[in-house]
Amino acid sequence: MRRTDPEGHGPVRYGPSALPDDGLPVLPELSAALAGAASRSRERPIGGGTGLLDAACGYWLRRGLSTRPDRVAAAPGAPSLLLALTAALGGDVLVPRPCAAWWAPYARLLGRPAFPVATPAECGGVPDPYALLETVRRVRVEGGDPRLLVLSVADDPTATVAPPEVLHETVEAAAGEGLHLVSDETWRDTVHAPHETVLLSPAEMLPERVTVVTDLAGAFLPAGWPAAIARFPAGATGDALHARVLDVLTALDARVAEPVAAAAAYALDEPDAVTARLTASVRLHARVAHAAHATLVAAGALVRPPRAGRHLYADLGSLRSVLAARGVGDAQDLEDFLTARLGRPAPGGHRFGDDLGALRVRLSTAELLGRTDEERAECLLSPEPLELPQVQRALLSLKSVLDDLRDDAQRWESPR
Repeated sequence: MRRTDPEGHGPVRYGPSALPDDGLPVLPELSAALAGAASRSRERPIGGGTGLLDAACGYWLRRGLSTRPDRVAAAPGAPSLLLALTAALGGDVLVPRPCAAWWAPYARLLGRPAFPVATPAECGGVPDPYALLETVRRVRVEGGDPRLLVLSVADDPTATVAPPEVLHETVEAAAGEGLHLVSDETWRDTVHAPHETVLLSPAEMLPERVTVVTDLAGAFLPAGWPAAIARFPAGATGDALHARVLDVLTALDARVAEPVAAAAAYALDEPDAVTARLTASVRLHARVAHAAHATLVAAGALVRPPRAGRHLYADLGSLRSVLAARGVGDAQDLEDFLTARLGRPAPGGHRFGDDLGALRVRLSTAELLGRTDEERAECLLSPEPLELPQVQRALLSLKSVLDDLRDDAQRWESPR
């Protein structure tokens, strides 16, 4: 079966590992928490100290997932947790197509196949249940040993939120095949309309077989302060997995730096300053994302409405002919073309395990907030950020590039 890494075309093996940044100045209270611990020289234990683990338990309890500190582990970023989980569970890995750029490389690093599974029409991040069953069957027929399914209800790269009924069917299918699930919930706190969107964790549906991983760069910390937390299931299986993950993290010496751990614990306690900043940030990125979505759709791109996160995932297949005339034949070419013309990163879909031949791209909303910290801070404080000149310039730049392609496509259409 074809795996997630397209061969022989461009730097595609390791895509952009960083999560889409929020582009905003660091919250002063977070800086103070970090600075207050900067003089501490002692090392915290692998897996996190008491303060961070207790804060993680409180965070999950407020989201309906009762958790004990001995079922939590912290690490310097979600990639190290996923690496440890993959090593601990063994076997082959299943991922939705497309998926977060950092998921598959850790399986490959361990010499494990990462098999892509198609997603349903409604959303990304969660495999179609029937495609999942077929993929598991085919892998086993070919001598494989599928054990781990990684999924995300609030998704990078597609910015969608999986409907509960779709998630339930997928979780049931995975349980029936004896798979362990890793639920990447990095983006669950960035849902654009939380009062109108039902977001359920797979851990609520299948508590004995789901490990939840959350990278705090999604909602709480700057990307340059790496910290992530994992919640393990109760019972003997969860105990053994937790212990094995700690073994792997110990071998890697993967511990959260003390100042970052202090900032992470502060953020996970969710004081008023943190929740107010998160609310404002989510509102800002949602408004910019929906404006960019309207621009993309008007140009003929196929893109699901963004529901979470700070990004969009667009398919420009309808513009293939005019893009081909500009030397764009696949996702790597599209990445190069848009990055050059927009003056900002535009990673192609191949970075996320998608087909190299498909003309898909992820666009970050942080890149539309201005070029300087001052401009981006102004966006956060403005009641009408879409009217600010820096945002209008960025959206106009996107519109200009897309309109040029669309207009050429219309001129090339045969008269009827």
